[in-house]
Amino acid sequence: MLGRTPIVGVMSDPVVDAARATGFDVDVVPCDPDLADTAAFCEAYGYGLDQSANAIVVVGKGDPRLYVCCLVLATTRLDVNGVVRKRLGRKKASFASADETAEMTGMQIGGVTPYGLPAGLPIWIDGRVMACERVIVGGGSRDRKLLVPPTSLAALPGAEVVDALAVSVS
Repeated sequence: MLGRTPIVGVMSDPVVDAARATGFDVDVVPCDPDLADTAAFCEAYGYGLDQSANAIVVVGKGDPRLYVCCLVLATTRLDVNGVVRKRLGRKKASFASADETAEMTGMQIGGVTPYGLPAGLPIWIDGRVMACERVIVGGGSRDRKLLVPPTSLAALPGAEVVDALAVSVS
């Protein structure tokens, strides 16, 4: 893979600290911020969409609003109005806006990752992600991604593997 850099030389920050805390091998993959969106990143850096996962913040409408970070492969579509909405126990759910996502996570779209999220924010990982040997996820900012074994994602506090969280689009 192009651009792989061991995580060892990276300065400490909440995302890197959370990735290191899992105890699994994690590589930082630098990227051009203009190429941070999944399809552009995969094409430019030689990763397959089937080994790239998107972290998506979803909000369950109601009082109080409920939030969850969902992680799904780029070859799938998050089942927001089915599985996610039902698991949140809400009549309505939707993708959080870019502003809401940034406020909730401290990360911009294109860099959102399950690592370093605020305590108490649940992380739901589609079961298909766990079938990958290694998966590329956001790095907390648009200038990097993280290449990780899925077991490191499942080891995060508040993480839960959910079968059929997403549906195939291929």
